[in-house]
Amino acid sequence: MESKAKFLGHPIHPMLVVFPLGLLVTAIVFDILYLIAGDGLWTEVAFYLIAAGVLGGLAAAMFGWVDWFAIPAGTRAKRIGLLHGVGNVIVLLLFIVSWALRRGGNVEAPSGTALTLSFVGGGIALVTGWLGGELVDRLGVGVDEGAHLDSPSSLGGQPAGTRSMRRPGYRGAERRVGTVPAYGGAERRAARS
Repeated sequence: MESKAKFLGHPIHPMLVVFPLGLLVTAIVFDILYLIAGDGLWTEVAFYLIAAGVLGGLAAAMFGWVDWFAIPAGTRAKRIGLLHGVGNVIVLLLFIVSWALRRGGNVEAPSGTALTLSFVGGGIALVTGWLGGELVDRLGVGVDEGAHLDSPSSLGGQPAGTRSMRRPGYRGAERRVGTVPAYGGAERRAARS
């Protein structure tokens, strides 16, 4: 099922997700460094990373919901997508509360509650990230209908299943993209003869 929100032929949601994940995970790492070293500089940087991560998460969520609404009702993908989305909203809420507690108190020495909320949010993000991988890798959500190992560039302006192209190893044989036979040993031997 192809994504409904694309930029230059690629789904926007997975492009944006890497930013909040990276920022929020780095904030957790800096909080851990604070607990080890006792240096408030780490949590001060974590404070700003959380703010940026939450903003990035909200941007990614908008495009994720666009894609979720396009998934057919009654499918496993719809259920997994709902768990993924709601779980990520919970992650963002936990980090927002953690950020607010830090802002209201001492940024350089956050409370145990603020740190715990970040750690719990990070744990839930591991689960929701796995669910996102399940949606794409197992259920094909956001994947071009004609996607395969020899698909033409998404910048070509045509969907992957609509162009003809030469297949490597076939002497002049044309085939339709999107109908990829198995590249087994018998096929390679036939191509050599």
